[in-house]
Amino acid sequence: MPLHEVSGRELARRIREREASARVVCEAHIAAIRRVNPVLNAVVATRFDDALAEADAVDAQVKRGDALPPYAGVPCTIKESFAVTGMPQSSGLWARRNVRATEDAPTVARLRAAGAIVLGVTNVSELCMWMESNNRVYGRSNNPYDPTRIVGGSSGGEGAIVGAGASPFGLGADVGGSIRMPAFFNGVFGHKPSAGLVPNRGQYPVTEGEGLKLLSTGPLCRRAEDLYPLLEVLAGPDPEDPGTRELPLRDPSSVDLSKLRVLVVDGDGVSRVSAELVSAQRRVADVLARRGARVRHERIGALKRTLEVWSAAMSAAAGTRFAELLGNGRRVRAGRELGRWLLGRSPHTLPAIALALLEGWADKLEEHQRHMLAMGGELRGELTDRIGEDGIMLYPPYPTAAPRHFMPMLPPIRWAYTALFNVMHFPVTQVPLGLGPQGLPLGVQVASVHGNDHVTIAVAEELERALGGWVVPKARAR
Repeated sequence: MPLHEVSGRELARRIREREASARVVCEAHIAAIRRVNPVLNAVVATRFDDALAEADAVDAQVKRGDALPPYAGVPCTIKESFAVTGMPQSSGLWARRNVRATEDAPTVARLRAAGAIVLGVTNVSELCMWMESNNRVYGRSNNPYDPTRIVGGSSGGEGAIVGAGASPFGLGADVGGSIRMPAFFNGVFGHKPSAGLVPNRGQYPVTEGEGLKLLSTGPLCRRAEDLYPLLEVLAGPDPEDPGTRELPLRDPSSVDLSKLRVLVVDGDGVSRVSAELVSAQRRVADVLARRGARVRHERIGALKRTLEVWSAAMSAAAGTRFAELLGNGRRVRAGRELGRWLLGRSPHTLPAIALALLEGWADKLEEHQRHMLAMGGELRGELTDRIGEDGIMLYPPYPTAAPRHFMPMLPPIRWAYTALFNVMHFPVTQVPLGLGPQGLPLGVQVASVHGNDHVTIAVAEELERALGGWVVPKARAR
């Protein structure tokens, strides 16, 4: 396979065994970024010269016969909301457009310590709180399979550049689906780890207090074999991050698929899932059944309340209010800002303004929030029992393949399919399942109970073997 199609692990092997130099590997991915990014607008700031100098240093280590870390010389990209020394960290907020990071986020530092070379940072939604990556600082990102379609958010630029084959893997964060939706829409793998497994410190904005259990930092990659090694690199407590704790990380090779229990849920009972996605999910169930897994299809009535449960959890966990973040420390008057937006004078996007408005209304519904929090706890217990320690749940990532730009606002509630698992604190691996009739990626969420990251990743690896995984976009292949 060409360099821009293989996994990060394979690139590291070729570099280590002198089949390709780190410089050549980085140059190939830099060339790919330069080729696709004018259309995608996925990478919003680059560090190509520094990256090539770092690649040369790796090549010198190889020549000397030095011991190398696991991803030595392998290029990658990072979501712009993470601190990368010397790079912008605006999170798409106009008031932060000149902010640059002075140190690496812990997860970025861990990737670099593992030998990865950062090529650049990628686009996000404004303050990382919407499912379309568009903001006043960098503009809108476009899908590598169809530029008229969204890339998802908030790690949308990351999903797009990995999906285009221009980066073997990247770093994203997920509080309501921000790794999994971009992975799905752009046809790649994404993993939302169990709550507390990977540090979240070094992002802007970052959740506080109990909200740290809703936010997860994890990888997006074009090949499933990178999921577990990257998680090994990223996982582990951070003494300055109160949301992390020591959790066992088990190897996916220890999973016996013939003993797996598979719970298949076709929808939430609110937003109807397209026939092509339901069919793709059932193909997954059939593959696992042929491996000996016990498959059952069920409906779960409480899933209808997912969005309310997630909203209540976010509201209860909130420290700094979103309207204050939007104003960069000074609370934005959302109604007034909406008026400015209608006149074309606002520095904010409509989804961000709408969220600030909804935040104000939600504050007035305390009794309803308490009820939803209790329901969330009950649902977590129910799903834990239904899935079991030796099981997974198959669930759609969204009702349709990647929608056209602006369409997620009509209606703006269908991302509940991913938000469910943030409230549950469960690990989830987003798995690509080829392309549908419109040439757009299909996919499925593979979820399990807290701590079972190795189980969802093992299933992802098996599904890649059986169904093919990431498909090179046609425009990229020509």
